[in-house]
Amino acid sequence: MEPQLLNTKQAAKIVGLSHRTMERLRLVGGGPTYVKLGTRVLYSPADLAAWVQAHRRTSTSDGKTGGA
Repeated sequence: MEPQLLNTKQAAKIVGLSHRTMERLRLVGGGPTYVKLGTRVLYSPADLAAWVQAHRRTSTSDGKTGGA
């Protein structure tokens, strides 16, 4: 069990995006992994960190593409 799960607004603040962007990424894909419990959408801090890490680049010509 995750020690702490974050709601969309908390997760958005951690990764530096708006909660609306996080919602859009859930709809179209490309965002961090999330958990859906009933109507609640929750994020693991470890999953947020892994998502941010996966989007690291060294230059604009890196050639990798990704969401937001």
